[in-house]
Amino acid sequence: MDEEVADQQAEITRLLIYYTQTPFVGSSCVRGILPVPGPGESTRIVTGNESAHVPDGLTVYEIPLRVDEDFLHVYEIAAILRAVHTGPYTAPSVRARTVLGMPLVQIDTSVVETAGESPESRAFIILRTLVHPFTETKPVPRLLGFLCREPDLLRLYVDTKNIPGVLAVDVRPSGALTALLAALPSLIGEEGRVAAEEADPHASYRVDLTYW
Repeated sequence: MDEEVADQQAEITRLLIYYTQTPFVGSSCVRGILPVPGPGESTRIVTGNESAHVPDGLTVYEIPLRVDEDFLHVYEIAAILRAVHTGPYTAPSVRARTVLGMPLVQIDTSVVETAGESPESRAFIILRTLVHPFTETKPVPRLLGFLCREPDLLRLYVDTKNIPGVLAVDVRPSGALTALLAALPSLIGEEGRVAAEEADPHASYRVDLTYW
């Protein structure tokens, strides 16, 4: 397996293991993640209800890892998987196959319509990235907790070397997540952003990034 493909496969596995216990849509859970044999650039994700085992009640979905020349983001893979479970999907040009006794459905990403991410999904992206950043160094800031305050308002409880105690950081999941997460370490240390927090006993200070 190509090294880039292996890295992508490993990252998909890191994300989707959360859905082995919690359904990602309806009653469908992830029951397996399979590396595609040979040199192919795709991943295979096995889904079914939380009590299903091979082969009964399980389906394997093969999803390409690239669109044109670019790798799909791991969250785009999850969105495709969610889309094929929430609406009709047919691939008449693909002959029915099985793998390990399970039906294999090869997904054509060009005909799958993915819905926009929900605030809950985007909040999950923020939390997961803070807990498992794309780096081998210790996460900064360190996530100590969180609270979903409104449909589009997430409070992060973090700590950092430059501020004593716990810092409450309010963000909107609907915003530009990539830019926010990249800038978060510097934003929470900017003079004038940090204020005392008197209403929330779980934090000593707060930073409002809801309109950043």
